[in-house]
Amino acid sequence: MAEIAVITVNYGTAELAITAVESVIARTHGGHHVEVHLVDNASPGDDAQTIARTLALRKLEDRVTFHPQAENLGFGRGNNVVLEMLAKRDVPPKYVFLLNPDARLENEAIAILADFLDTHPEAGMVGAAMRKPGADDLVSTAFRFPGLASAFQHAANFGPITRLLKRHVVALPVEERMQKVDWVMGAAVMARFEAWQDQGFFDPSYFLYFEETDLMLQAARAGWECWYVPQARVIHSEGAATGVKSGALSLLRRRKPAYWYRSWRHYYVKNYGRPYALAVAALWMAGAAVNIATSGLRRHQTAVADSLYSDLWAIGIRPLLGLPEGRVKQAV
Repeated sequence: MAEIAVITVNYGTAELAITAVESVIARTHGGHHVEVHLVDNASPGDDAQTIARTLALRKLEDRVTFHPQAENLGFGRGNNVVLEMLAKRDVPPKYVFLLNPDARLENEAIAILADFLDTHPEAGMVGAAMRKPGADDLVSTAFRFPGLASAFQHAANFGPITRLLKRHVVALPVEERMQKVDWVMGAAVMARFEAWQDQGFFDPSYFLYFEETDLMLQAARAGWECWYVPQARVIHSEGAATGVKSGALSLLRRRKPAYWYRSWRHYYVKNYGRPYALAVAALWMAGAAVNIATSGLRRHQTAVADSLYSDLWAIGIRPLLGLPEGRVKQAV
């Protein structure tokens, strides 16, 4: 029986997904017994056929278990397909490692993370360091849990406010030292199977976004620690799988899909209650107003997402007030 189960969930990136699982197969994992699972989330086009055909041509059918789905389940439920199957075994794996289809192992990351969990029984989750292809600098993969102050700071996106609220910035500074954190990016994270099984795995209410933050918050409340171990390295072609990248102003301004607001709303109501969620929304809008004002004074483009106020009101706030979700144009 495998000690570590690796899960990759694909949607529309068949070739990258194959590269991801091949990067796992190519490693020795320090002697840890690893099994690989690849889920296709009802990708458009012929992704499922491409994956099945490629696995057969490269003689990987006995190394990779393929799980084609009839509908797009989203990230969390896509992983749950495998997690729930593993839970039915007499002896489930000790650890589970999630690897994005647009990511690949740069070193023996799985062995490094598993060895860390072996020697830190209080740790339930551990994340790897990541860099973009061709880049030397690492990107942020370790975070604080979001809240009231972080909502205002992120929306304001204004240097003096960020410095004043630096202890509340969600993305932690990129460091090359091992450290305990609140949560880590789900693109390359290893967890004790029991730590996530005890929480019921991913909450199926999420389609995309906030699902890993929520699961790691539940695990933290149950007493499990989360760590960032930068010795484990992964190359991440950020945005290839989701179409969402960080940093660029044009991407910050891009309109968020409706399911993003639904995930946002569910995360805060589930974990902190409706009054808290409404307070977060108010601070988010206030921060956005600060950004619009300061950007105008400096003759800079605003970093506020397109249609933020109308979308947040229609999809995020109205249901919090007991009203039906409003209709919005273009948001999906």
